[in-house]
This record gives sequence, structure tokens and C-alpha cells, in this order.
Amino acid sequence: MSKLYLGSIDVAKIKKELIVSKGKDGLPFKNGAKYLDVAIWVNDTPDQYGNHLSIKIGGKEDSIYLGNAKEYVKDGGNDVKKGGVKDDDDLPF
Repeated sequence: MSKLYLGSIDVAKIKKELIVSKGKDGLPFKNGAKYLDVAIWVNDTPDQYGNHLSIKIGGKEDSIYLGNAKEYVKDGGNDVKKGGVKDDDDLPF
């Protein structure tokens, strides 16, 4: 069964030189795409804030923590993030 995780990242922490805009051939991607390689790990148990995922960029020595996410579950018609955070604000986005 697939699962949905909702979270956020701190884009201010992304170093511009880590954004890839060229393929292995050294040429820009034909569609103009730009990519950022990330490492995402699923925790065996949620952390103290109820987060199930963590996201970082970089290698072992120079890794930068970007953000985290919580598992999204639909509970009896209510949108709920696991850990009891109800997603019922009236924001249009």
C-alpha cells in the first residue's frame, strides 16, 4: 500500500552549486530542467514532533538538513497527519 507524506523544506539552505542543470554529457537538459539530489530516510518510529521522514542534501561530511515530513492518513473523512495534527485550516492553498 502506498503512503503519502506531507512536509516542508527550508529552500534558503539549498546551495546554488548543488542544483544540477546539465546531463552527464555536459549539455543543458533539453527541457531546461534543474534538479537537486536529496537523501530521504524513513524513521522506524516518529521523532518527538511526529515526523516520519527526514530530508537532506550533500554527502556525509557536508550534509545539510532541509526538512521533514509526517505521514498523511485519511481518518473517517477528516484529513489528519499521523500524530494528531488535523489539516482543516481554511487557506485556499
